[in-house]
Amino acid sequence: MIEEKSLKLENAVTVGIINGRQNENQSKEYMDELEFLTYTAGGKVLKRFNQKIDPPNPKTFIGSGKMIEVMDFVKINDISSVIFDDELSPAQQVNIEKILKIKVLDRTGLILDIFAQRAQTSYARTQVELAQYQYLLPRLKGLWTHLERQKGGIGMRGPGETEIETDRRIVRDKISLLKKKLITIDKQMATQRGNRGALVRVALVGYTNVGKSTLMNVIAKSEVFAENKLFATLDTTVRKVVIGNLPFLLSDTVGFIRKLPTQLVESFKSTLDEVQEADLLIHVVDISHPNFEEHIESVNQILKEIKSLDKPTYMVFNKIDAYKPKYWDEAELVELRGKKHYSLEEWEQTWMSSMNGQALFISAKNKRNIKQFRNRVYNEIRKIHVTRFPYNNFLYPEILEEE
Repeated sequence: MIEEKSLKLENAVTVGIINGRQNENQSKEYMDELEFLTYTAGGKVLKRFNQKIDPPNPKTFIGSGKMIEVMDFVKINDISSVIFDDELSPAQQVNIEKILKIKVLDRTGLILDIFAQRAQTSYARTQVELAQYQYLLPRLKGLWTHLERQKGGIGMRGPGETEIETDRRIVRDKISLLKKKLITIDKQMATQRGNRGALVRVALVGYTNVGKSTLMNVIAKSEVFAENKLFATLDTTVRKVVIGNLPFLLSDTVGFIRKLPTQLVESFKSTLDEVQEADLLIHVVDISHPNFEEHIESVNQILKEIKSLDKPTYMVFNKIDAYKPKYWDEAELVELRGKKHYSLEEWEQTWMSSMNGQALFISAKNKRNIKQFRNRVYNEIRKIHVTRFPYNNFLYPEILEEE
């Protein structure tokens, strides 16, 4: 039985803005995602605050009137954290904390906190710790009240470095040590990847919480941790899989997300080596999410950053069991029919056309169309395998026989 204290969530409010870079609909979508991130981290959002402001206030991100509104709500509702959807500058974070007098986080800090909770292996923990220290370094000044002693006074004059300089030096040394540790682990992992031989490598990629781990469990018959939370899987998992009699390596990688912190992209680039070294990418998409096309763009952007966008890619639209098009009454003509009203069949025709047939619609949870998925994967891997090992292509038939 779960202990009651584990069910207690920390009260929080979220703050977002509407401007030229994100309209009202996009802002709502980002705030929905921020609320899910907050829940994943162990919080409960009691209220959302939005403001149209462009550009953001350089001192407090939002305007003074909206800040008073947030402050009044925080005071009377036992709020522990205020979470901003965009990255705050160190100065903005300090200023807001002085006004609200409670913990202030931005999206980057929140994601780093979730990663710290989810990291299981020494490698993942080292990567997260490096990203946290890099995020922390410019924010040291406002994080410890004892640093007020720097203002001087009796007994505080004389030579020697201030506490803030000492803290910064300690953090920089820690960052240097962590980078060296990652270089050592990277060499070890590169050796491990080299020892896998010439087997075809396939990597599952996609936005966070699209069902990659569930799909891997179905295909590889493994027990990779899967949960309906963001970043349920953080450590890369690699399994040897056999379809028909054709063996290959399948890896489940960390999920991507919009506004992914720069520190995480940098520190996790080595984890994404599995993607860079893959022969085939399976891009998993949550078709039931109303903004899945934006998710596809976000994933493609990160693939571009790690120079993997041009790899052979097969698109798999998951969670068809949960897909529900928005109702549209042709007689009433309340609004023009658009993509949000598409049936699954229409989406299938749309994406099969744009992907030259390289797309499939499945439900990993209910195992719908999994047999077709296995056949497609087999055929794609076979193309690569027979090119790499032409002398034994007779072992693998062009059409996968029923198992």
